[in-house]
This record gives sequence, structure tokens and C-alpha cells, in this order.
Amino acid sequence: MPILATAILFALIGLGLVGGGTRLVLLGGSPYYIVAGLGFLVTGLLLFRKNAAALWVYSVIVLGSLAWAIWEVGFDWWQLGPRGGVIIVLGLWLLTPWIRRPLGFVSPTGERYSANAWPLMLASVVAIGVALYSMTQDPHNIRGDLPGDVVAANPNLGGNIPPGEWHHYGRTLFGQRYSPLDQIDRQNVANLRVAWQYQTGDVKLPEDVSETTYQVTPLKVKDTLYLCTPHNWAIALDAATGKEKWKYDSNSGMNPDRQHQTCRGVTYWADPAAAPGSPCAERVYLPTSDARLIALDATSGQVCTSFADNGVLHLEQGMRYNPAGYYYSTSPPVAVAGKIIIGGAINDNYSTQEQSGVIRAFDIDTGALIWNWDSGNPEQTAPLPPGQFYTTNSPNSWSVSSVDEGLGLIYVPLGNQVPDQLGMGRSEHVEKYSSSIVALDINTGAVRWVRQTVHHDLWDMDVPAQPALIDITKQDGTVAPALVGPTKQGDIYVLDRRTGEPIIPVEEVPAPGGAISEDFTAPTQPVSGLTFMPPPLTERDMWGITMFDQLACRIEFRSLNYAGRYTPPSLEGTIVYPGNFGVFNWGSVAVDPERQVMFGMPTYLAFTSRLVPRDEIPPKGEGEKGSEQGLNRNEGAPYGVYMGPFLGPLQIPCQAPPWGFVAGADLRTGKIAYKRKNGTVYDMTPLPLPFKLGVPGIGGPMITKGGVAFLGAAVDNFLRAYDLTTGDQLWEARLPAGGQATPMTYMVGQKQYVLMVAGGHGSVGTKPGDYVIAYTLP
Repeated sequence: MPILATAILFALIGLGLVGGGTRLVLLGGSPYYIVAGLGFLVTGLLLFRKNAAALWVYSVIVLGSLAWAIWEVGFDWWQLGPRGGVIIVLGLWLLTPWIRRPLGFVSPTGERYSANAWPLMLASVVAIGVALYSMTQDPHNIRGDLPGDVVAANPNLGGNIPPGEWHHYGRTLFGQRYSPLDQIDRQNVANLRVAWQYQTGDVKLPEDVSETTYQVTPLKVKDTLYLCTPHNWAIALDAATGKEKWKYDSNSGMNPDRQHQTCRGVTYWADPAAAPGSPCAERVYLPTSDARLIALDATSGQVCTSFADNGVLHLEQGMRYNPAGYYYSTSPPVAVAGKIIIGGAINDNYSTQEQSGVIRAFDIDTGALIWNWDSGNPEQTAPLPPGQFYTTNSPNSWSVSSVDEGLGLIYVPLGNQVPDQLGMGRSEHVEKYSSSIVALDINTGAVRWVRQTVHHDLWDMDVPAQPALIDITKQDGTVAPALVGPTKQGDIYVLDRRTGEPIIPVEEVPAPGGAISEDFTAPTQPVSGLTFMPPPLTERDMWGITMFDQLACRIEFRSLNYAGRYTPPSLEGTIVYPGNFGVFNWGSVAVDPERQVMFGMPTYLAFTSRLVPRDEIPPKGEGEKGSEQGLNRNEGAPYGVYMGPFLGPLQIPCQAPPWGFVAGADLRTGKIAYKRKNGTVYDMTPLPLPFKLGVPGIGGPMITKGGVAFLGAAVDNFLRAYDLTTGDQLWEARLPAGGQATPMTYMVGQKQYVLMVAGGHGSVGTKPGDYVIAYTLP
């Protein structure tokens, strides 16, 4: 009975492989699966006839598959495993007595002998030996050291912030995510322990949209921490104990049309003209998901009613269209020179009649509008007169801006005009400013320079991250005020922040064509000399848990349009790689202004997009909630779009791992020193397996003068510390929820703390929570 069942199984596998393999070959793919399928069919037939030659045939399958796999991917265990796992398991089954004995023969004396096992046993031993050897190899890691020398002993950190404090999202207005504290260093970081833990009480609710996330980086001013929560509560904590000082609920409500329900941070401001200790002399500004900006007294949490409309600035002013849930502020505004400067997030691909992406500067005390810069109408920066409107759907800035007060410039990362995948009808101004970094005059809002990172963006390649400002010492000894701008497509732009001209060269390279008839593509696209862009995907990069779902991914790869980075959207479906999740996202990178190096977390996940004609879009379903994945309706446009990660039948990525790294680069030379797989599958599988696969993540890093980089972000729930010089992991702490926020550090008295928020991320599926955790040395 076992041999009959085995024969049937082999025949079914063979039929499946031949059928799928034939389809793959017709699409221009590998013939291996047809050959392997025929081998399974022959083996199944021989098993059915109880012919010992079945073991010989199967040994040829084992060795042939091994040779093919090594030819395709070398000695990469995570690539070899899916190709050979099923084959080896079935081979070992054929070696059991239940199969070998019926395949044997009966001697003239009536004695039964099992079939000769040596051919298949030898083939299996060779395959297992190759597998064991491949486990010792690490073909994806780049090993090297960042320069350790101090280039600038007294660097410009971007403001007179006390070393033990963290006043802005990136600590200072320069957005460096660098702390001059060094009590925690490479030698003692492994001794970090939990100092205190606080839970906000703001938890994900059943009626929330899928991307309800906790991404906040708290601020530390004097002895107080200030933070916000996904549902827009503002909270003040004692920095030494975590004890709550006050809590304010903005009552921003719930709206199923919001694509995001999050808060990345609040903004602190101390009024230099106010008497110390007077009401609202120090303020915290809270952005909300219903498009308000609320001013709070930093000491009491009470609303500062002298600001705007009884303490509330309504950001829908000047919008021609104002659909509820389509516009909000997820990131903290910038407070500088008596102004509060704010952009806003606009829902991707909902409608052609959404709010404007205008950037506005308001008087930080009164809320009066000082200037507005609308990328769809960039010359009119004087306050918009009554009865006029900002440009509908103009490119917006949903991330965080940086500021150089000495130069009088604010550096704004800009997104794309929605619909993201449809470029017809965009104005000259939109074509110029979409997906760019723009330098605006702090006092007037006038454009000083623009650097576009994608031409005619059809892929949602917003500039997602706060630029980091750092002074770079060139090889000739001169010092250039620089801007480091990470992008979704993996390029790191290192620009002179006075002019926007490249310090590390940028070149234009040919880009794929083939847009739909109504649209067009840019003939070239820019590429920075410092780039983490991945090589183009090939069929051999397709992956799966088994050879079967890998075959399905190969078929899907061959069925979709793909000609490399910037393959345009299509009706047939297009692979977008890097995906709009980004190589880098809002977590940005951290820079060390003394050593002039950077630390970041490049992530590699392919996405797909498929345009859908308007008449094929189904009606909106009851209870349907906002999301960037799945069907995006683009109301008013001729096409909607299906978007999402490129996944196989088992809902794991079709592209082979690793998907996530930590990396270090020298900003003076543009050389990548190391790139190390980051994160495990601990929280990705039913069993808590510690395999260091290199997993996706979203969040950001932080560097200290102690030579340590801290990062959560990965989809396993850990906070980790790394040696900035080598990328070696030095310490990790298990988090009670997903750590998709950026850590920060501060000092109270003589003790340095590292702070992490753990609340999960809806898009990557990590565990939700409401934790704020501080670590310190014993």
C-alpha cells in the first residue's frame, strides 16, 4: 500500500511540474520543471511496477536538480533549500524499508532482497553535504569597516541643543539622528537593561484602518518626554521614571477613508518673548488625523487658546475640495524663527479631487498665515487671498522637513501628484517638483533650488524621508554644507545644501519605455553615485517555501511586465522594484557628523501594480476601509490600480531573501563599507525560529557618539544595537510589540537612557501595542 500511494504521489507531482513547466517555457522561462516533472512521472511509473530502476532514476533527479540549482544560485542556502527540499525529503522516503523491499527481488531460494540503495543514498548524501556547506556561506553580506577617524572634532549639530536632550524629530533641525552622548558605548551596550516601561492606553481598535501604526519618536526637553499616539493623544512623561505628567486626547475620531492612522511626533517650542513659567511660554504642537494642529501648554497639557481658533489651526483652509479622511498630518511640523511650517499627507490614488499638497508657514504664536508654497502654483507664496484655492492634488510633503537657520532654508521632501501611476495631464510645475527635494526660504517660502529624484514619477516614489544635514570635509580639505537625502528607489543624494548641486555625482541613465497610450515615460532617470538600488530581478531570483510555489512565482514573474527599475504601469500588470515600500522610507538614515558616515536600513521588496479601466472597477463595498494596498479607485481618472507586494501562493514574497539589511557608507567618498543581513524570522512563522534571514522593516536608526547605532524596525520584535564601524550586532532586547518607530536617547542626571516605542505597524503585520520603554546601564 505505501508503494502504491507513493507511486500516485510521484505521478501527481510529475503532472503538476510538467503542466506548470510547460506554461513557464511558453512564457520564455526555464525548462527545468518539465525535465524534473518527466523524471517524477517515470519514477512514479517504475514504482507502480515495483521496478528497482525507480531509485536509479530518482538519483539522477537528485543530482541533476542539485547541479541546476548550483548553476542558478551558487551556494546560497536560502535559495537552494526551496529548490531541493521536497526532492531530498522524497528521496529519503524512497530509501525506507517500506519502499525499497517491494522494489527488490526474490532469490531462487525464496529469500527477498531489497533494492540497491547506494545510488540514491550517495546522491542524497552529496545533496545534503552541499546544503550543509551552503549554510556556512553568506553570499549577500558585504563586510568592511567605516573609517573610525574623527574628521570634524566640533561639528555643526544643527542648533544649540543640550547634549542630553532631544528637541526635534531628528534631535535637532538638521535631522541627523545623532546624539553626542557616549556613556553607552560599544564595550558596555550589551549590559543595557529596562529602566522603566509605560503604556499609553491608546490601542488599535477593531474599527481602525489596517495601517494603524505607532511610529513616534518622542522629544526630551529638560526633565520631560513629549510624545503622541496613533489616535492623536499627546502625552508628557517624567524622563527619569516614565511617570505620566499629563495626557491630552484630541478626539480626532475614526474615519474608514484614512489610509493611515498614525502620529510620528509632536513639535516643541519655547517662546523667547514669554516670561518663564507663564502659561504657554513653552508649547507642544500636536498634528491630528482630521487635519488640525493643536497648541498645548508643555507644562500642563492645556490648550493654548491664543493660537489660531481657540488653540486649533484648521488645515483645510484654502482647499477647493475637502473630502473627510483624505488629508491629515502624520508627521511633526517644523518650528523655526517664530514660524510653524507644516505640510500634509494626501490619500494616494483615491480621487482626482483631493486636497492640495501646499506647504504653509504660520505665526507660531497666533496661527496667522505668513506664506504658502504650493508646488502646483510655486510663484505665489504670499498668503492666499480669500476666495482663491490651492492647487488640487499638487505634490505633497507627508514626511519631516529639515532646516538650516544659518542659510535661512527649509528642506522639504516632496511626494507625487495623485493618481501616482497616471502621469497624463500633469502641469509643467508638477513635472518639475514631483518627487523632489525642495529648498524654500524660511521667511518668504520662495524656492531657492529643487533636486528631482524621479522624472515623471509613475511608481509612487515619493521622497519619503527627512533629509539629514551635515558638513562634509572634501578630499581637498574644504568643507561643504551638505544634505543627505535617502529615497525609496535606494539612491542617497549627497548635495550641497546651498545650491542643490551634487557633491557625490548624479548621472542620468536610460529608463524603460512602454507606458499606456495616453501616457509617456521619461527617457532617462537620475542615479546617485551613492546608491543602494538592487540589481534587476531575474527568474532565478524567484522564491518559495517549496519548488511548487517557486514555480508559481516564476510563472507570475514571466507573466508580468518587467524591464528593470522604472518599468511603467500597465494593464497586464507590472513589477515595481524597488517597490513603493521603498529601499528607504520615512525612517531615513542616521549620520555621524564627526566621522561623516551614515547608517541605514535598506529594504528590498518587489511590488506589483495593474491598471484597471474605469468600467471594470466594482462598486465600493460596505465597510471597505482605506488602504494603499489592493484596489485604489482613482475616482475621476480613466484607470484605477491594483497594488501590493509581489507575493506567492503562500503569501510570502516571490523574490528570494534577504529582504532587509543594515548598512554603513562613507559620505566623503560615497563608498558602501558594509551591508549585513538584519533580522530573523522569529515572528514571521508559527514557530519562534531564530534564523537570520534578513527581513523587511520600516522605521529608522539612531547613532550615538559612543560608536553605537540603535534600530528596531524589522518585522521581528526586537530593538538592536550595532557597532557603527562594522555593522556587527552588539545587543538586542525583545519588545512586547512591533518596534516600527525610531529610537532616541537622552540623559537625566548622570545616566544615559535609550528610548523605544513599541506599538506595531498595520502594513507589515507586526503585533500592535502601546509601549514606551526606556533602557539604561545597571
